[in-house]
Amino acid sequence: MDDYPLLNLFLTMLYFFLWVMWFFLLFKVITDLFRDHTLNGWAKAGWLIVVLLLPYLGVLVYLIARGRSMRERDVTEVKEQEQAFRSYVKKAAGSGGNDHVNELARLAELKREGDLTPEEYERAKAKILA
Repeated sequence: MDDYPLLNLFLTMLYFFLWVMWFFLLFKVITDLFRDHTLNGWAKAGWLIVVLLLPYLGVLVYLIARGRSMRERDVTEVKEQEQAFRSYVKKAAGSGGNDHVNELARLAELKREGDLTPEEYERAKAKILA
C-alpha cells in the first residue's frame, strides 16, 4: 500500500472516469452521425476520423459544431417514437376491445327490447366472446 499513495489512486480513478466518459460521448456522437441524413458519406467519414484520431478534442469540436442539431434530432426521434406508440395503442385498442364492447351493448339492447330471446342472446354473446 505504501507504493501506491492516495493521490495516485485518485489520478487513476480520474483517468478511468475520463476514459469511460469519452467512450460514452464517442458512442453518442457516432450514433448521431449515422442518424443525420443531411450529411453525405464523406462528411460522416471525416467527422468519424476526427473523432477517433483526436479523441477528446474531436468529440468536443463535434459537440460545439453540431450540438444544437444533435439535440433537434434527439427531440425529433423521441416525438416519432411517441407518435408510433400512440398510433399502435389506438390501433390495438380500436380493433380489439372496442368492437366487442359495441356489439355486446347492441345485443343487450336487442334483448332488452324483446327482439332476442335469452337463448339467442347467450348464443350471440358466446360467439362474440369466442
